[in-house]
Amino acid sequence: MLGFNEPEVLSQLASTVALRPSIEELADRLVDEGFDRIFLVGAGGTYAQMWPYEHLARSRSTLPVRAVIAAELVASGDATLGERSVAVFTSVSGTTEDSLSAIEFCRSKGALTVGFTGYADSPVAKSVDVALVSEPKAWPFDPQMLLFMGRLLARRGEFADYEKLADELASVPRLMVDVAKQADPAASTFAEAHKDTDYHFLVGGGNLWGFTYLYSMCILEEMQWLRTTRVHSAEFFHGSLELLEEDTSVMILQGEDETRPLTDRVEAFAKRISRDVTVFDTRDYALEGISPEFRGLLAPLVLDTVMGRVSKHLERVRDHSLDLRRYYRVMDY
Repeated sequence: MLGFNEPEVLSQLASTVALRPSIEELADRLVDEGFDRIFLVGAGGTYAQMWPYEHLARSRSTLPVRAVIAAELVASGDATLGERSVAVFTSVSGTTEDSLSAIEFCRSKGALTVGFTGYADSPVAKSVDVALVSEPKAWPFDPQMLLFMGRLLARRGEFADYEKLADELASVPRLMVDVAKQADPAASTFAEAHKDTDYHFLVGGGNLWGFTYLYSMCILEEMQWLRTTRVHSAEFFHGSLELLEEDTSVMILQGEDETRPLTDRVEAFAKRISRDVTVFDTRDYALEGISPEFRGLLAPLVLDTVMGRVSKHLERVRDHSLDLRRYYRVMDY
């Protein structure tokens, strides 16, 4: 497949689920030693990728868990951040400046800092109290975050089936390769049809809202210089619907959690207005070996894999490298 190194993908994803013993050891230590709250800290895509795990905790637990923007945390502070706080960071390169500043800030407040990254000698890995390192360039961080949050909630008596989920996550590397292969033809078709489309309207909800935000801003805008609107499916009918016209490209990212009916409602309405509505639905993928009750939890990882194929084909048809930047990490700001 175009731009797809299967052995590399398998190896990278395998390295993320292989962190299970270290992640569980850390989670057990936190519970045994005691802590009050968790801050899931990121910048851009890593901030957005924290939202599903804030959502998971909010729906199952009384534990205070909040996703926060690294730069805003440093600028504004948080009165609840302190010695009984845990701050979790993710960084592919381990060099994100906003995250490094936030790590220093959190440590200055006495919080325990945890970092997931692909480079043991990176600034992030060296700055945090606990570094959990996968293979270089391993993305996304969903397996690690599912294991971490799942184990914490299990130890609190709020996730009875965690062990079953963790066992099933071992099949994620092969499953995501299968998902990528299945998604590729439709991804190519979408890209061909939208070679010259310069505006896309993206909708998602529940634990896919973070990925909707990420794909809109970090991929289509940053990597393809395309204009987008992104809106949560629960908020669509409070203003954003007025932007739809008959030729608006609407990309609906649909998962399998309790918010699915909210996104279904948007899809039904959008199809009444626009002739260009594309639904990317995790239900289209078998995920053999994953229990039905866990499919919704894996939606961010599945859609990240599916849309990764869309990105590669957009890069091809638009002759616009996904690595090309005008400003990001090119100019000082």
